[in-house]
Amino acid sequence: MDTRVQDYLDDQLQTSADLDNLDNLLANVKTQQDLLKQQLDDARRDHQDAQRRANEQDGSLRQKIETFQKDQSSIDRRLLIVTQSETSDEAVEKFEASMEKLRKLDVAAGYVELLKEVEHLKAECVAQLGKSDEAALGPYKRLQRLVAGLQPLQEAAEGAAPHLLDHIVRQVQELRHTIKSSFSADLEKTLGKINWPKASETVPLALQQEWERNFGRLLNLQRQELDERENSAGQQPPDTEPPALFPLEAMVHPLEQRFIYHFSGNKPTNRLDKPEYFLSHTTDLINTYSSFLDNAVQPLLVQHFRGSDLAFTPAYIDATSAFITALLPMLKRKLPSFATQVSKQPQLLSHLMHEVLSFDTTLEETFAYTPSSPSTPWRGLAYFLLDQSGYFDPWLAVERDFALARYRSIIDDPAAHELDYDSVPSDATKPTKAALRVNDLVDTITDRYRTLSSFSQKLRFLIDIQIAIFDQFYERLRSSMEAFVVTTSSIGRRMQGVSKTDQTELQGVKGLDHLCRIFGSADYLEHAMRDWSDDVFFLELWDELQDRVKNRKQVSRNLGALQDIKDKTSAAVGGDESDGGLQGALFDETAASYKKVRVKTESIIVDTLTYNIREALRPYTRISTWASLSATTAGGAISADLEPALRLLAEYLGFLSRALGKLPLRRVSRQLCHAIQSYIWDNVVMRQMFSTPGTTQLSTDMTALCAQIDRFVGRGQARMGLRRLLEGVTLISLPIRGEIVREKAGRSGEEDNDEDAAWADGDGEEGEKKMGLFEVERLVFVDNESARFALGELGLEVLTEGEARGVLERRVEVGS
Repeated sequence: MDTRVQDYLDDQLQTSADLDNLDNLLANVKTQQDLLKQQLDDARRDHQDAQRRANEQDGSLRQKIETFQKDQSSIDRRLLIVTQSETSDEAVEKFEASMEKLRKLDVAAGYVELLKEVEHLKAECVAQLGKSDEAALGPYKRLQRLVAGLQPLQEAAEGAAPHLLDHIVRQVQELRHTIKSSFSADLEKTLGKINWPKASETVPLALQQEWERNFGRLLNLQRQELDERENSAGQQPPDTEPPALFPLEAMVHPLEQRFIYHFSGNKPTNRLDKPEYFLSHTTDLINTYSSFLDNAVQPLLVQHFRGSDLAFTPAYIDATSAFITALLPMLKRKLPSFATQVSKQPQLLSHLMHEVLSFDTTLEETFAYTPSSPSTPWRGLAYFLLDQSGYFDPWLAVERDFALARYRSIIDDPAAHELDYDSVPSDATKPTKAALRVNDLVDTITDRYRTLSSFSQKLRFLIDIQIAIFDQFYERLRSSMEAFVVTTSSIGRRMQGVSKTDQTELQGVKGLDHLCRIFGSADYLEHAMRDWSDDVFFLELWDELQDRVKNRKQVSRNLGALQDIKDKTSAAVGGDESDGGLQGALFDETAASYKKVRVKTESIIVDTLTYNIREALRPYTRISTWASLSATTAGGAISADLEPALRLLAEYLGFLSRALGKLPLRRVSRQLCHAIQSYIWDNVVMRQMFSTPGTTQLSTDMTALCAQIDRFVGRGQARMGLRRLLEGVTLISLPIRGEIVREKAGRSGEEDNDEDAAWADGDGEEGEKKMGLFEVERLVFVDNESARFALGELGLEVLTEGEARGVLERRVEVGS
């Protein structure tokens, strides 16, 4: 304490000037001392009060403990006496058992009270029927609220009273049926007064009030159920449709009786081969009563449901939709029994499904029927019959059998495997009639299932029928292509034992015709599948498949493994296309298979043409008089040994120009020209020595060769394919200096029609002299730069310097 006082004084009295404030310092110290004494006194008083209260509570607690012990002893003593037990534990068990019985008795009493209330409300409701129907709805609605309140209590109690809840629900349902029957009878009386079901425009004014009252009471009876259904819409299965309105059910009742009379039993209108009779009858009913619905029913629905959530449901707010909804149960009762009778007769089952799908389309397109919401398509009676009634697999089997039978009839028709020259433009590749018919068949199948509402059913049709047919036709094309290779190859003929007759059938134009049938069929169906992939129907199907793969645990319980779907449709299934990933379509795998056949067949066509043209050119390569021809005979006529090749080109290219489209024909002819160029270059140009007359004859032959190819493929196509050969001929045909003539530019508006102009070096300006053989030879053999200059002056762009030197060495004048 002394140290702290000393520190305080040292802090306050540091200079002599601080001594003048000594009185103030003492006064502050005195004030702080008084405050501390006051706080100490307050703390002592609080401590005394707390101590006193603690003592009081301790005494009170001890007193309560003593009282509890006395009461416990008294209770134990009395419990032993009451239960006649020897120990307290035994007495407690007996007492708890008694209390459990009392609790059950209390619960049973509560149940009895609840049942009495239910019976009282039911009796009150029944008593009011016929007297004040509006008052009868009061007890009924209270019962509905009671049931609605018991449901969550039952769930919270883990199903403690299922029998009680079931009994009350059945009582409410019975009461609902009773009220509905009474109200419906009143409405039917009103309908009888307006001669229903005789078609009329509206309700007479004298009956308007009665009509509105009876119609509205049935809506009021059903209103709470509709509200509860609307509030629990998210908990219901997606295929749940809105129920029919009670007053519309009463209106449909006489129509249903008429329907049953005409379309049941042995009536002439009830024919298994004519389901369109009862379906068109239903459509006629809608058309017949449309005016009455618009004038008499529509205002009442708007008045009753306006401003509520039910106003957004067409089956409640639209009179025509409500009428159709009331008619559909009649058809749903008819269709399963009808389908059962025709399920063993494929033709009738197929016809039934076709008519049902057509009926669904009529309701959707003609009457805009979407009962749940305008944005939610109706699943239709077809979905009810196929999915809910289990007729999809039998129908799919029937359609598959029909499609395969039609496919086999197409394949078995010998005329179907001929090229069809009239079905496509003249510049397009010609498919076979079989390919066209198969495509039409698959297109027809699309129309059969296009209107189905189930995604899995659509995909089953696509995979099990359409792609299956495409796969079978692909296997046939591939087998035919492989058979051609085996038959025409020497190794294949020896291993397979192919007869000479079969070999003859696949030689020449007949062999090309066989290949073009395969090529044309594959090309046509490949393009058809690419076009189908861009169709809106298949695009939507593809998008739905991608969505199910990415966002759901399984594609569908009816489709099997995802890998099987990928193998049948596209490897891009499930891929991310948004970030530039693999783009896909439903027919990717099938189209890729046909593309392989097309590419391979085109390669075989090129190989066949190459082999045959080389055989035809073989006599031409044996000519050895190029260096000894006389100037008087050279260039006047085409070499006789080239005639077989020209005839073969005319025969083959003449056929191909009709069978192939412009692009594949040019691809094939380009490859053919490369083969001709390589063969003549190696066996004629680079092997023989040429004199000036010899080069003249060679130029004449090459001109004829180009003209023959251009005749069928198009002007200038031969020059592009034989460019190196033609430039070599141009180079080797250069005249010596003394033979060069001056050329003048043609007059304006004139064209040079000479075939040589297509590949000869360009015209010189007037008075300009062309380079001669020895000038070119001297530049070519100096160095590469000079050689490139000389070739550039001659307009030769393809020949290399080495090839140019090799060509010039074949000229007799240069060699000498």
